[in-house]
Amino acid sequence: MELATILNLLILVVLLAATAFFVGAEFAVVKIRISRIEQLIAEGNQKAINAKKVASNLDYYLSACQLGITVTALGLGAIGKPAVETLLEPAFNYFNLSASAASAASYAIAFILVTFLHVVVGEMAPKTLAIQFSEKMTLLLASPLYWFGKMMNPFIWALNGASRLLLRAIGVKPSPHEQAYSEDELRIIMTQSFEGGELNQTKLDYMENVFSFDERAAKDIMVPRTAMIALDIRMSDAEIISILDEYNYTRYPVIEDGNKDRIIGVVNVKKLLPHLVAGRAHSLKDFVRTLPFVLEVTPIQAAMMKMQQERVFMALVIDEYGGTSGILTMEDILEELVGEIRDEFDEDEVAPIRKTGEREYKINGLVLLDELEKEFGLSFENREEVDTIGGWIQVQTGTTVQPGDQIRMNEYIWTVEEMDKFQIKQVKINYVDISNEEVNSPARGE
Repeated sequence: MELATILNLLILVVLLAATAFFVGAEFAVVKIRISRIEQLIAEGNQKAINAKKVASNLDYYLSACQLGITVTALGLGAIGKPAVETLLEPAFNYFNLSASAASAASYAIAFILVTFLHVVVGEMAPKTLAIQFSEKMTLLLASPLYWFGKMMNPFIWALNGASRLLLRAIGVKPSPHEQAYSEDELRIIMTQSFEGGELNQTKLDYMENVFSFDERAAKDIMVPRTAMIALDIRMSDAEIISILDEYNYTRYPVIEDGNKDRIIGVVNVKKLLPHLVAGRAHSLKDFVRTLPFVLEVTPIQAAMMKMQQERVFMALVIDEYGGTSGILTMEDILEELVGEIRDEFDEDEVAPIRKTGEREYKINGLVLLDELEKEFGLSFENREEVDTIGGWIQVQTGTTVQPGDQIRMNEYIWTVEEMDKFQIKQVKINYVDISNEEVNSPARGE
């Protein structure tokens, strides 16, 4: 075999390898996440430094890849025909092909062979590797691509400039490649990370709570007016001690004349108790601190910031008419982020949603419809004016509700189990098997 033929074949192999390099680099740097590269840099990975330079200037280095792919493809086309023609010359001579026939045959064979090698070896294989092993491929190829971009800077600059001029000519303004995700996209990414084993259920719940945090208003998590436990400014020490003994709260709103619309502040039991125990002369007014207020529609994030600024752990929630709607505590807000917080005084506290049978659940009447839709996969109609399951049942009946009343919604039956005057305290949800009308409750998440 002649030296020229060997040289052409070597050049063919080099061009195929170069094509594979540029294709692999192009897909790898597009697939890799900047956040992951920064994490690798923080861990001391030196290769990640050039990887960040490449991934941060994606437009430039994608142009470098395109330049490399184009040049190598042209080279393959130019080298392929003479190399194949030289290799097949003995066969052409054996079949006594004319010069024109041999030229046409060699061109066709070279085109098919080079195209096959270019697509399979130069394009598809490195693309698949880059997508499947984007991190490893990026770290491997980023440095050579970085230096190639440096050497080809004048050509890449000229080509990018010509491209931008063409885009402007047709009314398109080039924009930078910024990797930014919407909230919905981040939720999808978190779910995929959970399914892939990168996040456990607890971490996923925390992150979902963060996103839900901004969607909730004060009225969604407050202690409603009917459930408020307050101290009256005129109460005797014995009456105060009786309430403290029954409820074990740290802070109580203080009202006048038994009217919860006339809240004058909040009292911290830790400061009051020593005086009660020691029998010292005191007045409840001496321990009352101003209670900030927020509106029902105030986002809980804004409410938390206000409470932090005023250094209080409780805020008054007022309605649109200026009346008391409920109270909001810092614990209520934190539970939106980290879940239920229980202390030694919460032993008798009942979970708002609890399983009581084979497929049966009892639910506090103040549980939000949003939470039930998430837990049970339900969809409530005519819910525009209400937020809780108790309120929804009241709206559906349109009349005074009594314990034992039932509402059927598709396959589900809601039964009112407990009331306090006009407030629904507890309901039960059951699932109706339409095939035999047997009553069962839905499994959570169905």
